[in-house]
Amino acid sequence: MDSINAFFTQLGSFLWGWPMIILLIGTHLFLTVRLRFPQRKLLTGIRLSMKQDSGASGEVSQFGALTTALAATIGTGNIVGVATAVALGGPGAVMWCWLTGLFGISTKYAEGLLAVKYRIKGANGQWVGGPMYALERGLHMKWLAIIFSIFTALAAFGIGCTVQANSIALLTNETFGVPQWITGLAVCFLVGIVIIGGVRIIARVCTVLVPFMAVFYVLGCIVILCMNGSFVWPALKLIVESAFHPSAAGGGLVGATVMMAARYGIARGLFSNESGMGSAPIVAAAAQTRNPVRQALVSSTGTFWDTVVICALTGLVLVSSILAHPDISYADGAALTKVAFSKIPYIGAPLLTFGILTFAFTTILGWSYYAESAVEYLKGGRFRMIYRVCFIIALFLGSAISLDIIWNIADCMNALMAIPNLICLLLLSGVAARETKKFLWSGRLDEGE
Repeated sequence: MDSINAFFTQLGSFLWGWPMIILLIGTHLFLTVRLRFPQRKLLTGIRLSMKQDSGASGEVSQFGALTTALAATIGTGNIVGVATAVALGGPGAVMWCWLTGLFGISTKYAEGLLAVKYRIKGANGQWVGGPMYALERGLHMKWLAIIFSIFTALAAFGIGCTVQANSIALLTNETFGVPQWITGLAVCFLVGIVIIGGVRIIARVCTVLVPFMAVFYVLGCIVILCMNGSFVWPALKLIVESAFHPSAAGGGLVGATVMMAARYGIARGLFSNESGMGSAPIVAAAAQTRNPVRQALVSSTGTFWDTVVICALTGLVLVSSILAHPDISYADGAALTKVAFSKIPYIGAPLLTFGILTFAFTTILGWSYYAESAVEYLKGGRFRMIYRVCFIIALFLGSAISLDIIWNIADCMNALMAIPNLICLLLLSGVAARETKKFLWSGRLDEGE
């Protein structure tokens, strides 16, 4: 077992190393230019996400599709992941994380567009789509679509299932003394109630939970920034300067090299918002939308909220807290976040606990749908219920066992599912550009296909 764990550790380090980072960042930049900077229409995307596209085909509202995707992406990576980036890459890593999200908006836009463009009606009459359908119908690469689906299903059982259940169980045990197996049963029951109802129930729950948990967490960050008021501007300057100029930061921080800041900031940003991974377009395909570009704009706002807002706020909270309290050790990412939030009297620690619990729970819901869609593509709808039972069993097992090896395997699967999706995005970028020109830049956004 140790040998297997060591293998996947090394494989994960390679897959998430500079080659993958360059491929993802390169795709972000290429699509930004090819699609003529769709970031300019961010406010339009936010406006569309709040409206019901009545009369359009689809299973869930555009807002429901967005919140389900956000449920899977807004998770512990936004809290602990950013802290780890600061610990390993210095304060400049926050800036690189933010820039990754800014350019990743184009990739998330293209993913949503192609998902709706190539979606089909499944055996149960519901709309289904995602990179596997774009690969098969747009590029006639069914073999690559199968590979993507396999890696998606495997990744979901790791990062979207057992790992999240384990995080919830450990946190409730450490905070409230609840045995892990009891927490595991509770999580299985709650998740089972939701996922048995399919994408419509998942979207309905996420529509309620995701905005609430995000606002709650953001308010907590704002409170800390107010408490650290005199250190916010120095922290912001330090984040920007350290991203491009290595220096001793002072105040308990040591400057890292530019390469280190970029390496960890970009990697954590990519891992947090999942732009280019191919997961979010699976639920985007189920959205009620009159043309692909409308949903593409809505999907692109997910990266904005996840990385440009939440990750940036987390990073600013952490760096300003270290400057305000030089005695804080930033070597341990998880401990750094906990200490920063503990500075809020009485409610700081419970606020962080609530944030991690809800983020992990909604991540389970979002990834359950991704994996279910991948399994349905591979084996058809008749395996849907079998998958749900297996997923719930895995939740219970994950809450009670050590998951170092599963973390490492999940990291590898996430990278491996991104590669077919990036191939799809690059080879079908011409289709995305034509659709964008047809509906967005020609002023026909309100028209149907």
